[in-house]
Amino acid sequence: MAINRASIAKELLPGLNAVFGIEYGSVDEEHKPLYEIESSDRAFEEEVLFTGFGGAPVKNEGAAVVYDDASESYTARYTAETVALAFAVTEEAMEDNLYDTFAKLRAKGLARAMGSTKQQKAADLYNNGFVTTQGDGVPMFSAAHPVIGGGTVTNLTTAAAIAEGTIEAAIIQIQKITDDRGILVGASGVSLHIPTDLMFTADQLLNTPGATAGGFALNDINAIRHLGVIPDGFYVNRRFTDVNAWFIKTDVPNGTKMFNRTPLQTKMEPDFDTGNLRFKARERYSFGVSDWRGWFGNPGA
Repeated sequence: MAINRASIAKELLPGLNAVFGIEYGSVDEEHKPLYEIESSDRAFEEEVLFTGFGGAPVKNEGAAVVYDDASESYTARYTAETVALAFAVTEEAMEDNLYDTFAKLRAKGLARAMGSTKQQKAADLYNNGFVTTQGDGVPMFSAAHPVIGGGTVTNLTTAAAIAEGTIEAAIIQIQKITDDRGILVGASGVSLHIPTDLMFTADQLLNTPGATAGGFALNDINAIRHLGVIPDGFYVNRRFTDVNAWFIKTDVPNGTKMFNRTPLQTKMEPDFDTGNLRFKARERYSFGVSDWRGWFGNPGA
C-alpha cells in the first residue's frame, strides 16, 4: 500500500507542535530579566537617545525666556535575525511505522536547540559587553561613554570581586549618574545579575542579616539588605561565560531591549525528491542596548 505522506504530515503535525511547545517552554527564559521586550513589524528598529535639556536659568522680570533644544545623542539599531532549524523523517521510517516516535524525539531536540539559541544570544550582549562597540562608539560597559557637552561618563565600576564593599560602591556610582547635560538622573539599582559560580556568594551578600565582612564582632547590619538598594534581588544566568563578572540593572528605562519580529513558527511538509517529511522551526528577533545607563557592569577581579 502506498504511503500518503501528506496525510501522515497532517496527522502528525498537531502532536509534534504540542511536543515542541512543551519542550520549548521548558528552556528557562533567562533573557526576560535582562530585557524590555517589544514587538516589531520591520526588518530593523532604531531608537534615538535624546540628550534632554540643561538646567533651567532664572528669568528676570521682563526678560525673554531662554530656549533650549534636546538634540540627538546616538542611534541604537536592532536588526532582526532569522533563526531557523529543521529535521527530516525518512521515507523508510514512515514505511516501518517509526515516524511517530522518531519525529517526536527530534521535535524535542529541535525545540531545545531553538530555545537555547535564543538564551545564548541574549546572554552574549553581556558576555561581550566589555569589548563589543555599541551605538555611541564604545562598549556597553565603558568608562568613556561620550556626552554631548564634552567629556565622558562611566557605567563601568572598578574591577573587583563581588563583595559587600564593591556592591555598595556600585550603588553609589549608580545614584550619581548624570545625563548628557550633566543633570542627575536619579537612578537606583534594581537587581543583581551573575553567573552560576557566584550564586552562593550573591545569596549571602543580599540576604544575610548581618554584615558579611569585618563587622560580625560589632554586630553590624547588612546595609545592602537593610536599605533595600537591590530590591529585586539577584538573577542567575547560566550562559554568562565570565565566572567573575557581575552586573546591576538600574531603573533607567529603555536600557536593553529585545524586539520580537516574527514569533516562533513551525511547519511540516513532504519532500518529493527524497520522500522525507520535513519539520521546520523559525523565528526572528533582535537584542541590543538603547541607553547604557540601564546597566552597570564589573568584570570582576
